[in-house]
Amino acid sequence: MTAITQNLPWFIKDLGISIVGKECYTSLIENLNLTDVKCIKYSVSKGLGIGIVVGGAIMKVPQIMLIVRARSARGLSLPAYILETLSYAITLAYSFRHNFPFSTYGENLFLTLQNTLITLLIIHYAPARSKSSSSKTQTLFITSVLTLASATALYSIPTHTLSLLQITTLPLSLFSKLPQIRQNFRSQSTGQLSAFAVISQIAGCLARLFTTAQEVGDTLVLAGFALALVLNVVLGAQLWMYWGQGDVKEDFGLGERRQVSEKEKEQAYPPAEWQVHQPRAVTPTSAAASHRVGTPPPRTPSSAGGRKWARKVD
Repeated sequence: MTAITQNLPWFIKDLGISIVGKECYTSLIENLNLTDVKCIKYSVSKGLGIGIVVGGAIMKVPQIMLIVRARSARGLSLPAYILETLSYAITLAYSFRHNFPFSTYGENLFLTLQNTLITLLIIHYAPARSKSSSSKTQTLFITSVLTLASATALYSIPTHTLSLLQITTLPLSLFSKLPQIRQNFRSQSTGQLSAFAVISQIAGCLARLFTTAQEVGDTLVLAGFALALVLNVVLGAQLWMYWGQGDVKEDFGLGERRQVSEKEKEQAYPPAEWQVHQPRAVTPTSAAASHRVGTPPPRTPSSAGGRKWARKVD
């Protein structure tokens, strides 16, 4: 068997070495040394890392498709996505600037881009009653400018400052999930939240804990993935509890329009003072009735001998 593995085509050999390195390739592939625990763990870590990067490239695509098809971002929290996107961007910049292997952080690049698009879609599909067309366009423009400015700042700031920002990803991860968890709980529904995205994030966090421990060993990154795992498990539990419950009790300005009764309209929009005290409009019929000229009473035999009624003609 080793005679075959030691004479594999060059492109397979180069690909294997680029993934697991020369030492582990020789030990596991050429020599078939399955007792090399260190190289086995490293190879599994590399395989999981590549799988996570590939999965991250499509993780939020179902969520984007749900929003576009429904033309609604009902059930999605705008603050949650803003904070989550910022957390992904900081981790991406921190890992890139510290020259970590791309397989240990590559999914953050795709998740940052996809989350930015979802954030813009949430703003775009916000109901018209909460944002006018011009205000919505202005918000989209400001958000895009801030996104570009944040990316430039993360790429250019000093490394020690970036390390401090990496610490902030822990509370950012916490606060990015809490608005979504709170909104799901209050509305008793997950709205347009994608089950595929949540389950993929749970699996990804589990795998990232292993790959980070094997290849990087950075405590800050490990703590971030551990906290994200706990919060994603909570979201997964909410998906299971509220599955099939599509009606949202409170959509926080991001839900679909619904029919509102006249009573609800009166309670939500009480009449102005000028409407309450406005005098009753006079119709032509009522005006004619109020200014009707009296007509003479009909003549009867009893009144024939009395004073005759006459009308003076000018």
